[in-house]
Amino acid sequence: MGDAASGRGHVVYPPRSAEDIFKDYRARRSAILRALTHDVEDFYAQCDPDKENLCLYGYANEAWEVALPAEEVPTELPEPALGINFARDGMNRRDWLALVAVHSDSWLLSVAFYYAARLNRNDRKRLFGMINELQTVFEVVSGARQQQSKERSSMDNGGRSKPAKIENNGKDTDEAYGEDDSDHGETLCGTCGGIYSADEFWIGCDMCERWYHGKCVKITPAKAESIKHYKCPSCSSKRARQ
Repeated sequence: MGDAASGRGHVVYPPRSAEDIFKDYRARRSAILRALTHDVEDFYAQCDPDKENLCLYGYANEAWEVALPAEEVPTELPEPALGINFARDGMNRRDWLALVAVHSDSWLLSVAFYYAARLNRNDRKRLFGMINELQTVFEVVSGARQQQSKERSSMDNGGRSKPAKIENNGKDTDEAYGEDDSDHGETLCGTCGGIYSADEFWIGCDMCERWYHGKCVKITPAKAESIKHYKCPSCSSKRARQ
């Protein structure tokens, strides 16, 4: 099944701290998000209803795979929803993707708290707090659909908004327009885990230096121009608690 399969059910050193479990969760989530957004055409094609029960796996190496469920009983890790391919042609496509997203959220949490079973109460609470700072897969997939709808509407009206992003090193917005994707090719949104694209507006936090989609933190290009030092929601909440 290629390199993607190497991440499945083959955890030699399972994560044991809340931070390591969160990193595992975030990587698996990024893989699922890629399947349901950037690679959605490939994912859709692989979910052939004529095949046997199929599952969507997200791995710690951020690869995803549509595959048959594990044969061993009991399985080494909780298994994702079984038979996602069977409903593909019987539902509206966006509704089917939303259903897969909801089941994927459930699976991601089950894997995270499988690893977290040996944590104490405070560490489990801290883990859930970190997870809860991120959007669910369902929220991201739904938001992506809304954004695509807005873009299509803009194109239909004969106009297109200019892509923008705000650097946290003091560059003006107009200077940032010309930057190349290669400078941020590995940058992930601190909220949704999406990969950087020059076609979208991004903003960087001056405190933690993480990057965010403007839409994920409710900052528009116009609003960003009036912000001298941007603090993301996470840093703002930490400041308030101190």
